Amino acid sequence: MRLGIFAKTFAGTDPHTVLAQVKAAGFATAQYNMACSGLPPMPDEIPPEVAAAVADAVEQNGVSLCAVSGTYNMAHPDPAVRADGLRRLEVIAAACAAMGTSLVTLCTGTRDPDDQWRGHPDNGSPEAWRDMRTEMEKAIAIAERHGLRLGIEPELANIVSTATKARRLLDEMGSPVLAIVLDPANLFEQAELSDQRRIVAEAIDLLADRIGMGHAKDRAASGAFAAAGQGVLDYPHYLGCMRAIGFTGDLVTHGLAAHEAPGVAAFLGGLLR
Repeated sequence: MRLGIFAKTFAGTDPHTVLAQVKAAGFATAQYNMACSGLPPMPDEIPPEVAAAVADAVEQNGVSLCAVSGTYNMAHPDPAVRADGLRRLEVIAAACAAMGTSLVTLCTGTRDPDDQWRGHPDNGSPEAWRDMRTEMEKAIAIAERHGLRLGIEPELANIVSTATKARRLLDEMGSPVLAIVLDPANLFEQAELSDQRRIVAEAIDLLADRIGMGHAKDRAASGAFAAAGQGVLDYPHYLGCMRAIGFTGDLVTHGLAAHEAPGVAAFLGGLLR
């Protein structure tokens, strides 16, 4: 597995500054965010020179881009908001080849109108699933036009909140461009160790054929997120399950401060070795 980090972990609004910090902290790849180029995360446009600067920074710093964030609320209750997000997704998709990546990460969304990472009582409704699925069909069409894959991540606060729902979406879509970003810390909030191990193992087994990337953060005993290795997540078990299915892709950490990055790289690198 190749070790990576969210580029946005580090300060800076130009790719050279940001990716130099990625390299210096001990990571080989980065999940990029257009904010690292001084643009909004979902910009109206990405000028060619901006995309070229990202590619140049990748080459100069000896790192790669394993993905770029294209997250917007795919289940927002306002169709106009969803349409605007989809338009911006195509802007990012059109720039991926020039930047040097072929994976765009998505958010399956929530009925919360203000925060795409906050849960809502209507997230389990048939209407929410319908709207998200319709949006996903449009996103898949964009990905096919640009030769990309799309990464969706089961998130407790989103429409696809469990591995089972992720499997359902994969099966309903029937598209090879749709992949899973698997973050075990998003599969539970608080759980006994035996339950945590079961949840993680079952999720990996269920989604094994479509896992395109692993994520790495942690959970404190309180349920709050923490940097990888600083919480209750059984990392040897998680990585052992990933190895057992033959996963050799990127393991990307996030949910940490920049000053924690070298220590997390050492922790995860030691487990991977």
